[in-house]
Amino acid sequence: MLGNHAVNPPVVLAPMAGITNVAFRRLCREQGGGVYVCEMITTRALVERIPKTLKMIAFAEDEGFRSLQLYGVDPDVTAAAVRMVGERNLADHVDLNFGCPVPKVTRRGGGSALPWRRKLFGRIVRQAVDAAAEFGIPLTIKMRKGIDEDHLTYVEAGLTAQDAGVAAVALHARTAEQRYSGQADWDAIATLKQALDVPVLGNGDIWEGSDALRMVAHTGVDGVVVGRGCLGRPWLFADLEAAFTKGGDYQPVLPSLGEVAKIMSRHAQLLVEALEDERHGCADFRKHVAWYLKGFPVGGDLRRSLAMISSLAELDDLLGKLDPAIPFPVESLGQPRGRINAPGKVSLPHGWLDSRDDDTVPEGAETDESGG
Repeated sequence: MLGNHAVNPPVVLAPMAGITNVAFRRLCREQGGGVYVCEMITTRALVERIPKTLKMIAFAEDEGFRSLQLYGVDPDVTAAAVRMVGERNLADHVDLNFGCPVPKVTRRGGGSALPWRRKLFGRIVRQAVDAAAEFGIPLTIKMRKGIDEDHLTYVEAGLTAQDAGVAAVALHARTAEQRYSGQADWDAIATLKQALDVPVLGNGDIWEGSDALRMVAHTGVDGVVVGRGCLGRPWLFADLEAAFTKGGDYQPVLPSLGEVAKIMSRHAQLLVEALEDERHGCADFRKHVAWYLKGFPVGGDLRRSLAMISSLAELDDLLGKLDPAIPFPVESLGQPRGRINAPGKVSLPHGWLDSRDDDTVPEGAETDESGG
């Protein structure tokens, strides 16, 4: 449960910059149930009503449970943003981002760097929870294990968030230093689940419905958060719903190339509708092409042409050149998708690691750029 909302199946789409817009969320919702979170919104941009950010907070009329993730470093600004969400009825659920490992975020003390400053972290969460409570909005947090293996924060941060009154805690079981490399540490998720009484959601390496079942069995978590696994595979949410409904007896969705082409066309159409501009919608779709065609025997020239489309007619013409009978490449199942980068030193504000109890907001920490 998130507030009065029953999450069934217990699946959450993780916010991804440039991906989880209203079009992609609708495409995923057409496949299966869950909670579908919009792109990350910065608290400063929301409070200052930056037009680009306000456009990003777009929900379809049939989105019955509107989920919004906020990123902030200043407790007062964060609370003001949450209060604005309630006053303007912008969303039904707010999640706070303490997991982003991107250097432009961590070097300001935000994202996965912030829980190290435990007093500042506590202030942000408490004030946000109090602001959300005025409107009956459930507030959750998402975080990573810590900055690196020498600076782990996830259990302490989880307990702090629980004491502040959050509805649930999600853990991406990697450190900021790992970024998206290596394997997620599911044992850490189990440790957090054992430490907390509030629901815990696990994130990391959910590539198939079977992975979700394995994570639940291994860690005891209450649900899973899915990010990169659904890139070019929105039908993963059908798999997840079937897995949680039928258990190990479910049959995974294995669409032929022709069926994938239909979903690609649908995705592009939804983007055009959402952006109200065919050229911009098609341009936004281009980045999805490689993910959709991953593992399929499609020639390089056709792939390049698909990744350069400028109209829906051009897209459908090119999709018509694919062999619709080609079966799904089962060898790609369980393989990582999206960003797979090497570990890297975490960019932090000067002196960030010196004191855990300094609750000063770093100078210039707040940004008005939403989306991560």
